[in-house]
Amino acid sequence: MIENHDSEDNPGPQPTPPAADGSVPESPASVAEPTLATPSPVERVAALEAEKAEIKDRMLRIAAEFDNYKKRTRKDLAEHEQRAREAVLRDLLEIADNLERAIASWKEGGEQDIKSVQNGVELVLRLFKSKLERYSVAAIEAKGQPFDPRVHDAISQSPSAEATPGTVLRELQKGYRVGERLLRPAVVVVAVAPPAPPSETSGSEAQTARPSAEGVDIDLTGDDEQPSKGDKPS
Repeated sequence: MIENHDSEDNPGPQPTPPAADGSVPESPASVAEPTLATPSPVERVAALEAEKAEIKDRMLRIAAEFDNYKKRTRKDLAEHEQRAREAVLRDLLEIADNLERAIASWKEGGEQDIKSVQNGVELVLRLFKSKLERYSVAAIEAKGQPFDPRVHDAISQSPSAEATPGTVLRELQKGYRVGERLLRPAVVVVAVAPPAPPSETSGSEAQTARPSAEGVDIDLTGDDEQPSKGDKPS
């Protein structure tokens, strides 16, 4: 059994009676809804000006930050280059110290101690090559190799019967690479084929040649008899 909660003391919602003209009046909830106000042109212009000022300020901050970033990057690169230059110079100073010791030993020992000076110079050269290897510097093989204009700088050509034409005959100055990049080309002399010796048959043929006139050979030996005007050739 369903209890009826609506009593005389608490009546339920009553339907709204229609108006006299037949239209239904609006409910109180719909009347209470606020209407959105449309901003005036002045207010819209003020909002756009404020947004423009905010975007301009933001772009100025970004430009300032980027300028500071460029300055920091430039400073870091300069410091890195300076440190790399100082590292190379320290290695060169070590080589110079060893050369000075070799020269001082030569002066103290006189000409009789030439062998020790030679050993000292060879030691310095090995040290120098080890320093170059530390910086990925390698010598370019040139002598006996085919001439390559990318790594070889030919200053002359020399005929050779032993070397293959187009190969490096002599190396006047070593070339070097840094990694895969060319540091200095090798200065070389390129071999060419020797000139062919003059043949003996060409000289004999030149001596036996006879002058000719208008394509008819002329015999200068005088052995053939010329027919006289009265004789007819047989």
